Amino acid sequence: MYNIQTLNKISENGLVLFEKDGYKVGSDIENPDGIVLRSYNMHDRAFPETLQAIARAGAGVNNIPVKACAEKGIMVFNTPGANANAVKELTIAALLLCNRDIVQAISWVQTIKGEGENVPKFVEKEKSKFAGTEIKGKTLGVIGLGAIGVMVANAAVALGMQVQGYDPYISVDAAWGLSRSVQKAADLKSLLATSDYITLHVPLIDETKNMINTEKLDMMKNGVRIINMSRGGLVNDSDLKQAIVAGKVAKYVTDFPNEELLGVDNVIAIPHLGASTEESEENCAVMAALQLKSYLEDGNIINSVNYPNCELNRASDFRITLANRNVPNMVGQISTMLANENINILNMLNKSKGEYAYTIIDVDQQVNADAINKLKSINGVLNVRVI
Repeated sequence: MYNIQTLNKISENGLVLFEKDGYKVGSDIENPDGIVLRSYNMHDRAFPETLQAIARAGAGVNNIPVKACAEKGIMVFNTPGANANAVKELTIAALLLCNRDIVQAISWVQTIKGEGENVPKFVEKEKSKFAGTEIKGKTLGVIGLGAIGVMVANAAVALGMQVQGYDPYISVDAAWGLSRSVQKAADLKSLLATSDYITLHVPLIDETKNMINTEKLDMMKNGVRIINMSRGGLVNDSDLKQAIVAGKVAKYVTDFPNEELLGVDNVIAIPHLGASTEESEENCAVMAALQLKSYLEDGNIINSVNYPNCELNRASDFRITLANRNVPNMVGQISTMLANENINILNMLNKSKGEYAYTIIDVDQQVNADAINKLKSINGVLNVRVI
């Protein structure tokens, strides 16, 4: 069967899916066919020749060298939506934390321990220092309407907020799940200018790094409250601190603390708890395991970040999969090569994603080593598997 290496602690509910089908699983596995991980940093790790796929039990893949994997034909999977509810709940908590001075109030209460019978009197005297406002009727701007953003938007509507969303790449599935009460922002500038609260739910890529900077902050309302449960690099910390001092930003809640933000007034730093629930870890582990099994056993790609999603029901017991560069005449060369080897194609699916493409081919006979080597020799082919 297949060898699976774990690089972090993975929920047993996910690992059992491998074990019951005879996979060998463990942190000490050598020459793995697949790797399952959470936050382990793979950027300085060498890839064994046996490695076919990496499954991240979570949404973010910044800890994985995705491009380098694509160049070797190694699939990288993530688990979008598996931890969505956990992050949604923490985002709603952040809305309340930044609105009611709850954190500061709790800290103050601890300072009056030892006052005995005077504690209630001190509480009544000082509680006005921590008065806040209510979120009902306020406007929330949701940037990014993926699985988490949609859930946050819908929950905020249920809490009585006016919600507007911005996502130029919203999927059909996400759109179907979005409440009709969520307004579509004409553009990012209009969302920033009209929102009392702004919450970020976008991936950290080159295009989104430091997307919240001085230019964007200047577009916002005075006293805006910003929530970041996605990735720390989305916000320029230096620009943010200046905006806090100037009164432009009333509160910033982040799940990604760093040295620059710790101890800063009006910054509430949460220690990366977004997906840290038992349910979320189980959901992510199960999804990661199922996706990795489907790829190793049938060559199907579900939720890959570097290759196109590609699923084909089997038409025979003999299947070939190829990862290759997305260049002209690749399918023609592959089919011609198989025809020259008297191998008949029963069914085929080819899809592309950016620079890369993937092909699944069901054939009528066992494919010998000579035919495999000829497929590998085609210029642009990065990986060939026979399943």
